Amino acid sequence: MVVTDAARLDVDHFVPLAEVYDSEQTPWSAARREAYANDQKSPDTLIAVSAASNRSRSDKDPAEWLPSDGSYHCTYAATWVGTKLHWHLAVDEAERQALLGLAEDRANTTVVYEPAP
Repeated sequence: MVVTDAARLDVDHFVPLAEVYDSEQTPWSAARREAYANDQKSPDTLIAVSAASNRSRSDKDPAEWLPSDGSYHCTYAATWVGTKLHWHLAVDEAERQALLGLAEDRANTTVVYEPAP
């Protein structure tokens, strides 16, 4: 999909804030939550998406929602995992199974990340 009208775009968190809060291994400080919410150092934390896609996804994880473009699923899963690893976030079992299923389709995909400070 090509979007030519900026009004139809949202800047959103790749891993939604509600999912982050649910995935914290230990409760984050207000400063850490702010660091995630405003992270402009990583190209994967904040992304531009169509407003329609953003509304459709809401705060769902890959067990509950995937992009409509199936050719993007592998990249989506790798970016999701990299973001979770970067911020040291947990995955629940349904999310884990969905990600493993996506990984089976693209066994040669590499997840690259650096731990967040």
